[in-house]
Amino acid sequence: MLNAIANLIKDPYNQSIRLNSFSFSNFKNVLFWYIISSYLLKLYAHLRSRGLRNSIIETYVKVATISFKIALKFPSVNQKVNQQLDQASIDMEKKLIPRNEKIIRCLELPDNGKSLEWLKDQFSVLSDLPSADWKSGKVSGAVYHGGDELAQVMSLALNHSIISNPLHPDIFPGVRKMEAEVIKMVLNLFNAPSDAGGTTTSGGTESILMACKAYRDWAKATKGIHHPEMVVPVSAHAAFDKAAHYFGIKIHHIPVNQLTRQVNLSRLSRAINSNTIMIVGSAPNFPDGAIDDIVALGKLAKKHNIGLHVDCCLGSLLLPFIEKAGFEMVPFDFRVEGVTSISCDTHKYGFAPKGSSVIMYRHATLRQYQYSVMTSWPGGVYASPAIAGSRPGAIIAGTWAIMMYMGEKGYLESCQTIIGLAKKLERSIREDIKELEIMGKPLVSVIAFKFNKSSEDLNIYELGDYLGTKGWHLNALQKPAGLHIAITRPMINSMDDLIHDLKEGIQILKENQKNNHKTGGGDMVTLYGLGSSSAIGPGLVGDLAKRYLDVLYTA
Repeated sequence: MLNAIANLIKDPYNQSIRLNSFSFSNFKNVLFWYIISSYLLKLYAHLRSRGLRNSIIETYVKVATISFKIALKFPSVNQKVNQQLDQASIDMEKKLIPRNEKIIRCLELPDNGKSLEWLKDQFSVLSDLPSADWKSGKVSGAVYHGGDELAQVMSLALNHSIISNPLHPDIFPGVRKMEAEVIKMVLNLFNAPSDAGGTTTSGGTESILMACKAYRDWAKATKGIHHPEMVVPVSAHAAFDKAAHYFGIKIHHIPVNQLTRQVNLSRLSRAINSNTIMIVGSAPNFPDGAIDDIVALGKLAKKHNIGLHVDCCLGSLLLPFIEKAGFEMVPFDFRVEGVTSISCDTHKYGFAPKGSSVIMYRHATLRQYQYSVMTSWPGGVYASPAIAGSRPGAIIAGTWAIMMYMGEKGYLESCQTIIGLAKKLERSIREDIKELEIMGKPLVSVIAFKFNKSSEDLNIYELGDYLGTKGWHLNALQKPAGLHIAITRPMINSMDDLIHDLKEGIQILKENQKNNHKTGGGDMVTLYGLGSSSAIGPGLVGDLAKRYLDVLYTA
């Protein structure tokens, strides 16, 4: 030590260079090993979450997708693909944008305003445009119609509150009252504790977005998490992917059990790490109507001190009445320990006007992380509960009016009817249609089915297209290929027809197969025949979906 000091005194400049060189070399080594260890930890977390086999598959898919995108840049390939997409756009325009002499295209503001009679005539023309006949009870979900009486109730509420905006509670105090009461009624239906809270939103997607935003901000404020992650079943709603994209949250998709269709709990547990802010369960999920094991998910959430969001958007106001209606049900609401938030679409089986949903939190303190507050804006202090600033108070009034008109008795009777229809379809498929297999154990309103092993050489999408020729509009599923229908009240008089058409369609497919007769490619076969289960398919299907959205905005 003394020698080192003596040398430093004799030649301070040279010794300083050596010390700096030593320090810089150490710094480089530390930095190098820090980077290596960071990547190794990420690799370990990924392998622990995904498993070796799935990691290899995911890597292959990514490489194949990138290779496909590079191949698309070659002029000859790009030109051919664009020609096909352009033709698809033209076909979609023909189907979605009817043109005839009665339809007036309004592309510019008229010089003089039109009369009330002219507007009535135009609304009549627009109402007569070709469309799916949902009133016949042949459309899966989409229109959750509660009957003509409810339409009158809705009209009364909308007319009463048409110009209202809850952004200004001092101007529209009645809307503020109705919104608070809607939230409280829904909280009570889902057995929330006394200190729970919630807000209304424009729909299930916004409710899910707000929950994810709340958990992200909560985790940052209370746990110092700056790289948030969430773990969701692969069957969870696509809104969670949208939230991940919007809010910078890494998302882990966990596979479901092929028999129960519930999320694989061991795989989900392995995906939880120090950056996890929330996990998700569905009650039920959209694809096949299965309800995840919410009790087990709640235990995981409590163990790791993270949020558990239960997506009840689809089941909505059927769920609180299923047991009361005499049907089997599993735990799903705030009575389950560990459940910290629930989303519920009042505009589905609550029969409220479209644009109505409720996001609920076990504790109102968590709701505050959903809010957006700006205190330094020159326009004053700005605070909004959800994404929108101004909101249609008429939707809130319509929701409140419908709930008051229906009451517990009305929702119970509706539940008995809808779940009864779902059970009838499930029973018919299980007992009378041997070629089909029910996916999972449906307890609510969604019945999903596919061809079983003895008939897997038949194409389920061809069956869907055949049903389309009979006026049915079912939803196509993938991974595995299947169809589903969300039962609604208008199906009371059409369920027997669906069962008949399913049997008839299967016999036609079998005859065509026997005679080696190829059926024409309908909408389902065309879309899902692009190879959506391969690495290449999603890219093309994604481009086609974007073209579809573009067509919707063609005037």
